Amino acid sequence: MLNTVVTGTATDKPALLIAHGLFGSARNWGVIAKRLADTRRVIAVDMRNHGDSFHSDTHRYPEMAEDLAEVIAAQDGPADVMGHSMGGKAAMMLALTQPALVRRLIVADIAPVAYAHDQFGPLDAMRGVDLSNVTTRKDAADQMDIDPAVIPFLLQSLNLRDKRWDLNLDTLAADMGHITGWPEVDAQFDGPVLMLRGANSDYVTADHATIIAALFPRAHTQTIADAGHWLHAEQPRAVETAVRDFLDQP
Repeated sequence: MLNTVVTGTATDKPALLIAHGLFGSARNWGVIAKRLADTRRVIAVDMRNHGDSFHSDTHRYPEMAEDLAEVIAAQDGPADVMGHSMGGKAAMMLALTQPALVRRLIVADIAPVAYAHDQFGPLDAMRGVDLSNVTTRKDAADQMDIDPAVIPFLLQSLNLRDKRWDLNLDTLAADMGHITGWPEVDAQFDGPVLMLRGANSDYVTADHATIIAALFPRAHTQTIADAGHWLHAEQPRAVETAVRDFLDQP
């Protein structure tokens, strides 16, 4: 089963399961998880091929949805589910294929569509680091030819003790087309859905509205001001408030 980071204790409210994005980990959501845990148990996961979870030779959304389903089953679900980016696609796939496990769904800055871009830039930057010559994170950063703003995030997955990345870079590279893509799903989730988008992000646009409505007829889109794709890191208070208000609706 996926590695989990559990915050808070069980209450009369459903647990909240949080799935992070590509190259991330459960730790990325620690601040928001701690705040939301004042009224419910919050379970953040390391997705497969990330963090302390198992490595696999595939990384595709039907499998990632099954991983999330296993965690919910172990917690005596159903649960509320929130996912960001890649984790958002996995959460949507879970809601579409196993709707009985999901009470409310929150999708952070991603749409159920295939994107034209890939994430080989960060991936190749990590692959290019000669870990045998790394004793500090700065040593690794100095070898990474990529936007400096992205480097601290990627370095969270660097295991200095074992001189390795806590990411299965080979599998993520092999299945990059599946990660940026979206499989055809002949299903619909009729539960409440909150689609959060960053005002400065182009991941969720007006062109996606019809596709979202077809799969999630009760979806509502809310824009987080002064935020890009990493809205939970850039505007954690605004994201927390939006999520809390949505989850607390009757």
